Amino acid sequence: MDLYRLGLVSPRIHYFQLVARLGSIRQTAQVLNVAPSSISRVIKGLEDEIGTPLFERVRQRLKLTSAGELLLYHARHSTTELARAWSEINDLRGLNRGAVSVTVVESVARGLMPAALAEFWARHPLITVDVRVAASQQACDAVAEGDCDLALAFDVRVPRSVRRIAAVPLPLGVVTHPGSRFAGRKELKLFDLSGEQVILSDGSLALGLSVEEAISRSIIDLTRRSRTNSIGLMIELARMKLGTVLQTRIGVEPEIADGTLIFVPLRDTKIPPRRLMLLTRPEREMSDAASAFAAQLARTVEGLAR
Repeated sequence: MDLYRLGLVSPRIHYFQLVARLGSIRQTAQVLNVAPSSISRVIKGLEDEIGTPLFERVRQRLKLTSAGELLLYHARHSTTELARAWSEINDLRGLNRGAVSVTVVESVARGLMPAALAEFWARHPLITVDVRVAASQQACDAVAEGDCDLALAFDVRVPRSVRRIAAVPLPLGVVTHPGSRFAGRKELKLFDLSGEQVILSDGSLALGLSVEEAISRSIIDLTRRSRTNSIGLMIELARMKLGTVLQTRIGVEPEIADGTLIFVPLRDTKIPPRRLMLLTRPEREMSDAASAFAAQLARTVEGLAR
């Protein structure tokens, strides 16, 4: 649901919120596909009417002033209430109509989410579900700030304003081709990877930090061939036999199912399992459509433990 496109949020407030989030006039202009000068004029006009600056420049980025923070707080509150009103109006028509917004990590978007959507739309075909991909902390923040109804994220600290309604521990493992020396193994220890050229998640993914710390504490000889924040690229490199990927099986489900790749879990105390969490807004802010999809995702997440 886009309140701006529905005409429920003014262009000036929409532009202001985007600049506050991105910290850049140029990046905001790229997102909106308009000239940076247009964004600058809107922000300047808003500041002139309010009578005080809303932003200050700090190290090449725009930072909110105290007045800007106050305006952003109330703008978000108003947007949340408008979204709630829109959802409740849709609820009057029952689950035949409605909209849900979800933010997920890339690996979830590849396998788990399509399966959950297929099952949900089989029962509620006219409900719109908007899905955005972001890093785990950004997904959690999106729920906390009212930018989406639900999020699926790994290993985040959940603020009080966010509900965690489902969680499942998922072991890290080796994703590799069927001809690998690991084929046929039921599980591996970290020392089994000695001599491997590994492909790791970079620091923008929580997984990358925990794995590199474990490797640095071990005495095994591992060669880091690549570090990336793209799950898709990691899977493609493993498929092309260009390295051994360390990842959970989330996001690799299609390749595992068709035999293109195999997954062997790592059972090692140095590398604890990751925790996939389903996060939602407070129950009072959830529409019937969002609650129904949250229940569907909760069943899907809890099913991963089997």
